[in-house]
Amino acid sequence: MQNSSSPATTSLPTPTLKRRLIAMVYEAFLLTAVEFFGVLLYLLIARFVFGAQDTKADAFQHGLSMWIFLIAAAYFIHCWVDSGHTLAMKTWRIKLVKPGFARMPPRVALGRFLLACGWFLPAAILIYALKPTGKAEVFGLFAINLAAWAMTAFLDKDRQFLHDKLMGTRLIQMAAPAKQKAKA
Repeated sequence: MQNSSSPATTSLPTPTLKRRLIAMVYEAFLLTAVEFFGVLLYLLIARFVFGAQDTKADAFQHGLSMWIFLIAAAYFIHCWVDSGHTLAMKTWRIKLVKPGFARMPPRVALGRFLLACGWFLPAAILIYALKPTGKAEVFGLFAINLAAWAMTAFLDKDRQFLHDKLMGTRLIQMAAPAKQKAKA
């Protein structure tokens, strides 16, 4: 489906970095709720279908981690392909577009999701490799990683993040809805 996206959509401005980061914080709260129900489903299936008793076992924990990752992937990819935005993005009037396409292609959405793991994956790998002992060290690694990834927006003239630049996608600021006059 390579219908051209409207010129009006692709000419809309890029949302400010502040607006995108606030939307990401809101997204974290929403994703936590989605993940909560996913984890509940995993625990019920593991317990009652497969009879898992030891929730501390490595296989159980790795399965849970993979399940959480897949739920997040399904959530984001479905939202981006279906409407171009998640609930948090819609609330902050941010839309994901791929110039030249009417809708986000699923392969592009998947690639964007995997590349967007750059927000946290390098820190997670370092934490696994270095095995820091204190919470401050773990927090510091994540903070540095988040700040470094956010700074990638300043490498692009349109202020798009690295994962958007690499996938050829854009975040755009949607216009505010027209206000309706109150009836007397």
